[in-house]
Amino acid sequence: MQFDNPKTVFTKVLKLGSILIATIAVLGGAISFFAAGLPGLYGALIGSSIALVFVSLTALSVLFGGKLNLGGFYAVVLGGWLLKVVLFIGVIALINRIDGLNRVAIFVALVASILGSLAVDAFVVTKAKIPAVS
Repeated sequence: MQFDNPKTVFTKVLKLGSILIATIAVLGGAISFFAAGLPGLYGALIGSSIALVFVSLTALSVLFGGKLNLGGFYAVVLGGWLLKVVLFIGVIALINRIDGLNRVAIFVALVASILGSLAVDAFVVTKAKIPAVS
């Protein structure tokens, strides 16, 4: 029986998550364009892009933190989480200042991308064969 290592698991998470979010960006962009014009398209693309950055930061922080001892792992993951909180607040404040964006499209694309990436994470982790004891 061949076991997966954390690097292959998080590489799959990044790859499948990116494909899913790109699909959501294309479909959400098309639907939003027909519903709200260019502001809808831009909103869907911005929402998907935000989700892609934050989902990638999560996977990368766990991947890089996994190479460290337990204290280093927690430091990297917590630091990544704090960075994401600060970035999210900054990005949302910036988006609020831009007129002409459809905020509903941003919200729907962001929520769909986050929920989809959570489903991808759960799928990949449940299918991975990682031993609990070495």
